[in-house]
Amino acid sequence: MTADISILDLFLQASFLVKLVMLILLGMSVASWAMIIQRSKVLSKAAKDTESFEDKFWSGKDLSALYQEVNKRKDELSGTEEIFYSGFTEFARLRKSNASSPDYIMEGTGRAMRVAVSREVDDLETSLPFLATVGSISPYIGLFGTVWGIMHAFIALGEVKQATLAMVAPGIAEALIATAMGLFAAIPAVMAYNRLSNKVGKLEHNYATFSEEFHSILHRQAMAGRE
Repeated sequence: MTADISILDLFLQASFLVKLVMLILLGMSVASWAMIIQRSKVLSKAAKDTESFEDKFWSGKDLSALYQEVNKRKDELSGTEEIFYSGFTEFARLRKSNASSPDYIMEGTGRAMRVAVSREVDDLETSLPFLATVGSISPYIGLFGTVWGIMHAFIALGEVKQATLAMVAPGIAEALIATAMGLFAAIPAVMAYNRLSNKVGKLEHNYATFSEEFHSILHRQAMAGRE
């Protein structure tokens, strides 16, 4: 690339299809970065909220009192708080009408908490499929723009009697920018997807572990109530 040719100049000189490919890749890159930043904040907050609530849960505070405290914010709950709220709500409801059947109570309570865990994980995984898609298809979109641009450059080259490197170089350069933009969009998306997926996996494990531990505590209460 010569000193007097900028990337903007190459973009403006490119064919319509190559320009379209570049704009699509630029849009995908901007959208993926916005989602990366937003999801990173959400997952970091979820991890902090989980740690905070579990500290409160294991502090020895009465579960009924903790439930009443959480119930005041029932429309704002997420993570382990939502799992706790769903499990305790179902436990209390079933215990009123089936106090002598702890197995039935715990079956319904466990089901409610599994549903809550599933919903929370689904919320955490929002936008991750988009990042995976950007990471997987961006290089191919860029490669398509490159192939088309090079083909367009050689077709134009065939129309002249004497071909020189200076004539074909700008066309090839503008085409290769599409591949570079494809990698520019794909690499951060793949890295972020792997990192965020790992965070979601850890949170899912924490949710499942908390659910099992809470289920055991409620089971002991159900058995004590029957006795």
